Amino acid sequence: MHMAAGTDFSPPFGILEEGYSSQENTSSAKDELRERSGELKQTIGKPPRHLSVGRHSLGSVAFVAATDLDLEIGVKISQYPSEENSNFLPVFRSGSCAEKGPKQYMEDEHVCIDDLLNHVGDMAGLTSPGAFYGVFDGHGGTDAALFVRNNILKFILEDSCFPLCLERALKNAFLKADYAFADDSSLDISSGTTALTALMFGRTMMVANAGDCRAVLGKRGKAVELSKDHKPNSMLERLRIEKLGGVIYDGYLNGQLSIARALGDWHMKGPKGSACPLSAEPELQETLLTEDDEFLIMGCDGLWDVMSSQCAVTLARKELMLHNDPERCSRELVREALKRNTCDNLTVIVICFSPDPPPRIEVPQTRVRRSISAEGLNLLKGVLESNS
Repeated sequence: MHMAAGTDFSPPFGILEEGYSSQENTSSAKDELRERSGELKQTIGKPPRHLSVGRHSLGSVAFVAATDLDLEIGVKISQYPSEENSNFLPVFRSGSCAEKGPKQYMEDEHVCIDDLLNHVGDMAGLTSPGAFYGVFDGHGGTDAALFVRNNILKFILEDSCFPLCLERALKNAFLKADYAFADDSSLDISSGTTALTALMFGRTMMVANAGDCRAVLGKRGKAVELSKDHKPNSMLERLRIEKLGGVIYDGYLNGQLSIARALGDWHMKGPKGSACPLSAEPELQETLLTEDDEFLIMGCDGLWDVMSSQCAVTLARKELMLHNDPERCSRELVREALKRNTCDNLTVIVICFSPDPPPRIEVPQTRVRRSISAEGLNLLKGVLESNS
């Protein structure tokens, strides 16, 4: 699961600049204000501060697409109410795309259930709208990924802690799926899979992850990672592995796997219930959805090896603004990863929380004209010439 590195390119955007009014316009404005109130006392040569704002209030706001600006800067979306709006109820709709990419075989599996109530009926006594999604990146064959895909939701719903304690139910379900897979003599239990799931009820979303798939929330155009990549070289995973007697060779757990958590791979695990360096226990992240939360991207490492979380959110938001179709959006993310020469299978799910597309972002134009001194210009020239 080691991939070719990719390069992320920040979306191009224009720098909006505007200076103060000319001296002639300033003088006329001052005369106009004196006629209206007679109370304003201006310092000669300086434009009135409130007048400058007034002059720009109608023409200083430009509406641009999310991809036309650097989303790390502060932005304002006028269409959004307060994040504490308790009346918000998400509407789940999703689309997915899976490609084997440059690999010989496709070992990924995934599941998309937009209407959990309709899917399971009265089986779990559900009362609020819900949804369930999962991405399972298999290795060493497809048995583990297919088994977990077909059974993980059942183990969640049947757990005694469900639905009162979702965190415990999810952790139990991952371990039960791992043990049940080991007990199935018809399957190759040396195959393995990562597992990333998102379970939603009303505004509550619980993401569970074991492995290096990733869930990223698009929040007002900003990427918020809801899962951690379980790589052997990450500090916490390395400490856990070494404490349990495991070793890491060149980024591989026991010289075999480039991930630190997975279901299956029973040739690398000890007896059931014993602690071992390769863990099937998921890490969980609970989120209370608001109207600021526009969509969720779930993808295997074939996507994230060549694309940053922010780049994926920016691209997805642009696509959703154009056509509001999560399936087309997921296809575009897969297509972009292939362009960037990913070396792995590709599976992407895009889940939207509203029937409407993301709103456009408004960016106030700056009134500060930026310049560089002659000394600074010469210094820059010297640096460029020394590097040429």
